[in-house]
Amino acid sequence: MEVDNLKMEKIYRIIDEMKNKNEGLIPILQKSQDKLGYLPVDVLKTISEKMNLPYHQVFGVATFYSQFRLKPQGEIIIHSCDGTACHVRGSKRIREAIEREYEIKKGETTTDGKFTLKIVRCVGCCSLAPVVVVGEDTYGRMDSKIVSKILKKYKE
Repeated sequence: MEVDNLKMEKIYRIIDEMKNKNEGLIPILQKSQDKLGYLPVDVLKTISEKMNLPYHQVFGVATFYSQFRLKPQGEIIIHSCDGTACHVRGSKRIREAIEREYEIKKGETTTDGKFTLKIVRCVGCCSLAPVVVVGEDTYGRMDSKIVSKILKKYKE
């Protein structure tokens, strides 16, 4: 997916402005992702060229740190916890229910771009296990029937 000229101009300005402030690669990647929501390949190539860095170095940093995304994310992120407490209490069944409901697998985004499913190690609510976080809302003591009911309200 290519970035349109208007968005690419914003990326050029970010790079130029931050280079003048002697900022490094990571802050430039962060600001670029803030503008676009993710880091497409053509943006990584542009950053590489404008910063006089080898592409493999820019790509390596973007793929090493989990904060960076190379694909667009959904409007709403569904985090399904798979930490020890959640795992023991059936997080796999919860994840499978979400996958069925949205026809996506972990790390994927729905075709309409509305939802992305992420599996996380812990959300810090072990006493409420299993836990699902939808956008900013946290739901505990989930089971596959409850999670399906909760998710339906986000589809609207």
